[in-house]
Amino acid sequence: MKSEENICKETVYTEVFNTYAKDLKRFLFFKFQDATSAEDVLQESFIKLWNNCKKVEFKKVKSYLYTIANNAFLDIKKHEKVVRLHQEQNVSNAKSVSPEFIMLEEEFMEKIQRVIASLPEKQREVFLMSRIEKKKYKEIAETLDISVKAVEKRMKNALIIVREQLGDI
Repeated sequence: MKSEENICKETVYTEVFNTYAKDLKRFLFFKFQDATSAEDVLQESFIKLWNNCKKVEFKKVKSYLYTIANNAFLDIKKHEKVVRLHQEQNVSNAKSVSPEFIMLEEEFMEKIQRVIASLPEKQREVFLMSRIEKKKYKEIAETLDISVKAVEKRMKNALIIVREQLGDI
């Protein structure tokens, strides 16, 4: 390869890829100890190279690729650390929940189940599909072979009953 080559040319870019991809993947695998993560970051690195091909000097392409890959590795590890700390914090918070709160929560869940069970069948069916299965009104209408307006009316009536029996929470 010549040092004045333009990386934006597809043939030059392909040559750069063929020259550095294998070693860069090994470098990333060594860091991640995971082939999938190494492959993902490898691809991201070459995409960034392509997107910035006009800015990268040909003689600095290897350094650019390794810097991009290493920075991506560090970003991923920082993110994993934040997620892990957040999870640990949630676990410690869950341990500090009072037994009274747990009892109130269980009672409330039982009350919700009783209210839902007391709904007329057609309203209960629409309510569960909307709130539990997270279906849109159009999907519910198609599933039940009714109009969207009918779904809206059943949902409205179900919500009125739920609010009356549970109160404004």
